[in-house]
Amino acid sequence: MHPDTHLQLHHLRAADLRAEAEAYRLTAETRNPRRLRARVGWTLVEVGLRLASAPRAAVAF
Repeated sequence: MHPDTHLQLHHLRAADLRAEAEAYRLTAETRNPRRLRARVGWTLVEVGLRLASAPRAAVAF
């Protein structure tokens, strides 16, 4: 393959990859609130499990 042809193909592929990365970045930004909500939800589940499994102090009657 001629070097100029190879260079042109490289530039085209690099432009395609940059466009794909930008599209992925924009898509990831729109999904961010769902991810935050899931993290908060799982944190609440973890706190609840820790409270439920906390050792109980002996009760004196």
